[in-house]
Amino acid sequence: MVLLNYDVFLSELTKLFQNARTSGSVTVTMKRYDGRTTPNPRGGLAIPNPQYKCLLRAQFRSKKISTVIEQKDVEMFSNAYSNLLKTSINGLKRLKKPKKKAMATQ
Repeated sequence: MVLLNYDVFLSELTKLFQNARTSGSVTVTMKRYDGRTTPNPRGGLAIPNPQYKCLLRAQFRSKKISTVIEQKDVEMFSNAYSNLLKTSINGLKRLKKPKKKAMATQ
């Protein structure tokens, strides 16, 4: 998995969405990340005030990309990410609500 800067991640994610328009789908996951690359030791002391980050991963077929967002960059990234989603997600279908019978008992 490729760890990218968040600007490059957004541009690559745009390309993935464009490729997925013809066929396929893009999977995006987001989770809290504490920066560890090794598991927590048993009985180890916890960090008193951890600085959590946000880990984003995207996958389209066999191409995988990821980025880590620092706390100071969250607002700027979320604005850019929401604009990207608004322009790129067009394959959603409206949910068809079942029609209720007209008030036949009147």
